Amino acid sequence: MIRIGLLSDTHSYLDPKIFKYFEHVDEIWHAGDIGSIDILDELNQFKKCRFVFGNIDGHVIRSAVRETELFQVEQHKVMMTHIAGKFGTYNSNIRDIIQTEHPGVLVCGHSHLLKVAFDQKYNLLYLNPGACGKNGFHLVRTIVRFVIDESEIKNMEVIELQPRH
Repeated sequence: MIRIGLLSDTHSYLDPKIFKYFEHVDEIWHAGDIGSIDILDELNQFKKCRFVFGNIDGHVIRSAVRETELFQVEQHKVMMTHIAGKFGTYNSNIRDIIQTEHPGVLVCGHSHLLKVAFDQKYNLLYLNPGACGKNGFHLVRTIVRFVIDESEIKNMEVIELQPRH
């Protein structure tokens, strides 16, 4: 069993409450638009992390993490990228990877809109945790926690941080 803390779009702001909410997770996944290498370092010192870079991330972050990650957690192949495109259709690069690699979970960010849904066409769980930073058009900052237990993904929790100021 692995407990996951999922976030995206920090845009150089890491809410201190995240450390409380992710205190008991085993891994943190950051789906891009990190904004500052300091955030990457701070999260790495706190827990085991997986990151992808986003469109706002400069060369320092891009040299430290990849654009897309494919990895196995328990019995689930996970694909994480920042810009996946619209749910169900996706952009052509992501569609090609989905059709070749057949992930069971697609994690992305970019839209600043929280969405957790099952895509029947591609037989995958789509996870976008929304945005937890202060930059963007989102009204509420969100993060997600869940558990992967062998073949099950369960205990999905959406955590609302304070409204964006």
